[in-house]
Amino acid sequence: MRKAPERVLIIGTGSIAQRHMRNLGSQFPSAVVVCVSSTGRSLEKSEVPATEISASIEDALNIPPDFAIVASPANLHLEHALKILMRGIPVLVEKPLCISLADDPYRLLLEGREKIGVGYNLRFLPSAQVVKNLLEKKELGDITAAFAEVGQYLPDWRPGADYKSGVSGQKKLGGGALLELSHELDYLQWIFGNFTQLMGTTRNSGQLGIDVEDNVDAMLITDQGGVVHVHLDFLQRAPSRTFKAVGDKATLLWDILRNEVSLLLPGGERRLIYSDPGYDRNQMYTDQLNAFVDFAFGYGRFDSSFESAERVMGLVDAIRASDSSRKWIAIEERQ
Repeated sequence: MRKAPERVLIIGTGSIAQRHMRNLGSQFPSAVVVCVSSTGRSLEKSEVPATEISASIEDALNIPPDFAIVASPANLHLEHALKILMRGIPVLVEKPLCISLADDPYRLLLEGREKIGVGYNLRFLPSAQVVKNLLEKKELGDITAAFAEVGQYLPDWRPGADYKSGVSGQKKLGGGALLELSHELDYLQWIFGNFTQLMGTTRNSGQLGIDVEDNVDAMLITDQGGVVHVHLDFLQRAPSRTFKAVGDKATLLWDILRNEVSLLLPGGERRLIYSDPGYDRNQMYTDQLNAFVDFAFGYGRFDSSFESAERVMGLVDAIRASDSSRKWIAIEERQ
């Protein structure tokens, strides 16, 4: 029988933190869910769907939880994760792992990395598993090029909220398209493995009045010599999230928003491989949560690991370096 958590700490009060609280309540009704504000401000019980409110992380750790979830702004991820790891407690860190691998506290995480998972939940989308399996079985043949694209108008992300004051639109909080939409970088390295070099550019169009990039474009080279094109933006009025892989046997089309996968075959035939547009997208988060619970209790590995999130941040840093230098950047392999 799977072990259920008795006590869980969540750091943060934003939309993703509250999603985790609700999912913990539905999946593990008897668990005590403790919430701490990421900024240290006093919370009212009515603000969040938690069982208990604690004044600080230190106070919350007086009764050790089975695991913790860090859902604070990205600029605080390292600080908060370290406080948890110093007690030997497993921690799920919301993406991204950090702001940059150049951040000093990042190195302090290395000792506790076997207890860290990172919340790249797109891996748990059923169509993502279909895509990965098709590519692993070489159903497309040799892949020569791939294209990953995501765009959604930032003011529409959270209706009723001021997008300029949220995490996504503020540099000091770790916002910007490169970090906020780094799911694409995660699933690309999950599917293709390591990349050897890249060239990238980041831009602020000025259309949104924010101090971070709202456009990112990059070209990544796989260790097999394939070329992967990536586009991320905060500007598209009609939300779009797609992936295309071109092979010498077939071309794969993945519509992530529709949770649908198709193959384009010789002669123009289009074969629908998987389609579930009515899929409840919260299921990704509950599947991720259950996988992390098993990991926290030592029953298996968590696929979105510290090491894989570290590789994502390596790509992020390389895109920034390429944007600054206007040169191709070799991807550093970290041990």
